[in-house]
Amino acid sequence: MDAAGVANRIAQLPPSLIRAGFEPEFVAVSWGAALGDSHHDMLLMDWTVFQAGIKAEEEGFDAVCIDTVSDSGLFALRSRLSIPVLGPGQVSFHTAMTLGKKFSIITMWDEWFPLYQKTITEYGLSHRVASIRSIKTRPDLEDLLEGKEDVIFEKLKTEAMRAIDEDGADVIVLGSTTMHQSAEYLAENLPVPVINPGLICYKMCEVLLELGLSHSKLAFPAPEVPKDDEVLANNN
Repeated sequence: MDAAGVANRIAQLPPSLIRAGFEPEFVAVSWGAALGDSHHDMLLMDWTVFQAGIKAEEEGFDAVCIDTVSDSGLFALRSRLSIPVLGPGQVSFHTAMTLGKKFSIITMWDEWFPLYQKTITEYGLSHRVASIRSIKTRPDLEDLLEGKEDVIFEKLKTEAMRAIDEDGADVIVLGSTTMHQSAEYLAENLPVPVINPGLICYKMCEVLLELGLSHSKLAFPAPEVPKDDEVLANNN
């Protein structure tokens, strides 16, 4: 990901919503999957996020927020790291359940469905998911939705309304942190709460750090023989 791509990710966090004393830094993985459109890419995403997370703790960061709703590498990083590790999928889905009874995920294309199906199953949330819907549009992971607002925003609204009217959703979760540019529009034009996954994940991170909380090492036990040197040896 080039500097422009990183800048678009940074735009998820309005400066006014960053609490004093916190300095979030967006760091791209050094290599990895292109689109997350296959089980091949899912494996690469897990691996490269795992590498980046190990490096982050070594460099002195206080927490890791994974910037993909697939929550790639989440459990592995919790096993290895002592600092908090959060995934926007897990945070968003559980927040949705505090705001309503059933939520729908609205995403860019069907190729991302396996990402959500995997985590929803792992988190035991299938009974709370009204639907997964897409606008069948290939994602642009560099410019995101910039310059396409007039078309994309309306498509997202249409699918979200179908999820509400036909599937019974009472909360909408955006299916990618790369869709953050649509969050405000959808929140203003839908009759239910809309969850922007990257932003809510970061805000939860602030809360955990302020309260001194992190993941349970009974739930995510550390490896007896970590292989950090080997993992980072191919971090190029």
